[in-house]
Amino acid sequence: MKKVLILGAGNAQIDAIEYLNEIEGLEVHVCSWSASDKGAKRAVNFAEINIADVDKVCDYAQKEKIDYVYSIGSDLAMPTVAKVSEKLGIPCFMTPELPIICNNKYLLRNALGEDFNGNMKFMIAETLSDLEKWGKYPCVMKPVDSQGQRGVFEALSEEDLKKHFDASLRFSASKRVIVEEYADGQEFSVNCFFCQGDMVFSLISDRMVFNEFPGGIIKEHHLPTLASLEIQTLIMDLVRRSAERLGIKDGPVYYQIKLSKGAPKIIEITPRLDGCHMWKLIKRYCGDDLLAASFEYLLYGNKPMFKCEFPAKKYSLEFMCEKPNEIFRQTKYDVGTPLDLVWYYKDGDTVASLNGHMEKCGYVIKEVEG
Repeated sequence: MKKVLILGAGNAQIDAIEYLNEIEGLEVHVCSWSASDKGAKRAVNFAEINIADVDKVCDYAQKEKIDYVYSIGSDLAMPTVAKVSEKLGIPCFMTPELPIICNNKYLLRNALGEDFNGNMKFMIAETLSDLEKWGKYPCVMKPVDSQGQRGVFEALSEEDLKKHFDASLRFSASKRVIVEEYADGQEFSVNCFFCQGDMVFSLISDRMVFNEFPGGIIKEHHLPTLASLEIQTLIMDLVRRSAERLGIKDGPVYYQIKLSKGAPKIIEITPRLDGCHMWKLIKRYCGDDLLAASFEYLLYGNKPMFKCEFPAKKYSLEFMCEKPNEIFRQTKYDVGTPLDLVWYYKDGDTVASLNGHMEKCGYVIKEVEG
């Protein structure tokens, strides 16, 4: 009997928990800071532990004789995954340094380097006076170490930056923000998979966001991308070069990329499966299963054999979103004939505030006509 510990029990981690629960010969354990997380009820073995607390997670893993530690869709979890795996000498896709770099917007920009083609121009700020050193507008200000589009603001002037500085800083544990150049073009996601340094799967999707809110809050993902072959080639060149620069060797990696004056720029790199259930959309689209591949490779060392046969059919993953603190009603949505339909909330639930603008309340995957 092999034991797997999943860090986190939120909507993204439920995919992993349910998948592993179906595998004979596996004992699935889950840690989360709160037993109220929805995935906790799907776990046979649950422990209420803050997943950012490396020592407590390590103690639990040693006590329970855990064979593998992993997570999906959580930036917070990945440094703990890597550190605990190293301490216990168990398999892991990452060095302990990689998720720390990718989780911190300043460390990522710095690791890529100011001369890296595809990196954003950036500046770190700890005080209001630091903002006076920045002179390129429009721009974007973000906490260096937050996730989920929290504390992200667009600014047209130094006055705008200073106006939102405290609100952005509030979401940073290290009390620092990063100011970046503004990218004005289409957004894309890239889901890829690496085996021993080789990229064995990659797929670009169109990422549709709420334009009325800052930070790229997700609304829909579309496959296949409508980007030209020229743009796709530039995007994949950027992915390969950045993976090599960061030393990415194994496992799934998620990229968020945006065009700036026609050139692709990196917004985010995360050495994990994304938090938008894209593996389901990709599986519907082309049959390749990134979730199964991740666990087959991690648990058994089986290198994935992706078909990489991409059809002409069109598919979408659309989120049902509401403003925070609203009373949720499923009946207001016409979901058509879905291939997959998942609700995060029941009728009558109050929508929680995460990014403060529009919150995911469920999603639907469809085949799109035309």
